[in-house]
Amino acid sequence: MERTTVTLRKPIGTRTRRGAVLATAALLSTAALVACTSASAARLDPNRKPFVLAGVTNVEQVAQLTGHDSLNKTARFEIAGQDLGSMFQADGKTWFVFGDTFGQRDDGVTGGGGTEGRSNALACTTDTDPTDGIRFDGYIADDIGWAKELIDSKKVDGIEMTAIPTYGFAANGAMYLAYMSVKHWGDPGEWETNYAGFAKSTDGARTWSKLDRPRWGGDSNFVQVSVSELDGDLYFWGVTHGRFGGVKLMKVSEKHVEDQSAYRYFAGTSADGTPRWSADESDARTIVDDTVGELSVVWNEYLSRWTMSYTDGGAESAVIREGATPWGPWGEKFTLASQTDVPGLYAPYLAPQYTTDGGRTIYFALSVWDPYNVYWYKADLVRR
Repeated sequence: MERTTVTLRKPIGTRTRRGAVLATAALLSTAALVACTSASAARLDPNRKPFVLAGVTNVEQVAQLTGHDSLNKTARFEIAGQDLGSMFQADGKTWFVFGDTFGQRDDGVTGGGGTEGRSNALACTTDTDPTDGIRFDGYIADDIGWAKELIDSKKVDGIEMTAIPTYGFAANGAMYLAYMSVKHWGDPGEWETNYAGFAKSTDGARTWSKLDRPRWGGDSNFVQVSVSELDGDLYFWGVTHGRFGGVKLMKVSEKHVEDQSAYRYFAGTSADGTPRWSADESDARTIVDDTVGELSVVWNEYLSRWTMSYTDGGAESAVIREGATPWGPWGEKFTLASQTDVPGLYAPYLAPQYTTDGGRTIYFALSVWDPYNVYWYKADLVRR
């Protein structure tokens, strides 16, 4: 394979801009249905009183997930460095979605760069114990065993530098990767994008095809997304390119995920607190007004709240906050880790299945610019 040298994403900068006998059987079935419905309803109840999260404590690095010296010894997949690592579940596995990936890096190289560059990579695991790090079962690989690029890109600066998956999800028996087509990596924390869209796999993640629709413009607020399913609907929390804008929300029925006209955008609430949804993307309201990048939104059982983690581009930190419903209200942010704690940090990704103590202890993936790899962290949530 031809060796190509590429230098890509820049670390967090200091610029700021606002940017979950028959009668007896029937009763048990009904009880289970009521319990399920009640649990789902609680996640959408606009009258729930926030807030219960009082802070975060006992933040610790558990393991290194990628790189030659990592728990997963990724040199065997020709991976010396990669970033991101958002997670989703499909086919009985958890899938880790990585961004720009490099097979070889010279000593002393800082940040994203190297040879054997691939725009993205995908690992899977059946490891359900987060306490000692996550061991990958393997990567989707090519015929020589290297981690394979799933979504191609032109790799031409100013046209299409790379194609970065921002999140994955399962729907209708298929797997999807939401990705952004990056035109140019700009100043720290900012980049130019052509568009955001989906790639789809129907063969267990071995091959992927880009969908022509749905797509969102490169300046839209849905360039980077986090995805969760609830009651047959897929919720997408989105931010624009970079780390200097707020969060907006859209949803779609799972069965219509490929129909752009079926998407509805959160447009505010009625007097009684119920959400209003619009077919017009321009009606989308900001639900979290902050400098947000690389976000992850999951339900947390300990808090009985939605939790949102993200890179705070303004504060140069990884943070978390709670939400009473998918659209909020959202509480204050608490620091998971700062640049002082972990220089060059970004992309704190959560997964609902990776918690302990009833959700009190959360585990998350965190990228570090130097040495440009992904680490596994834990933190304890403090409830009021």
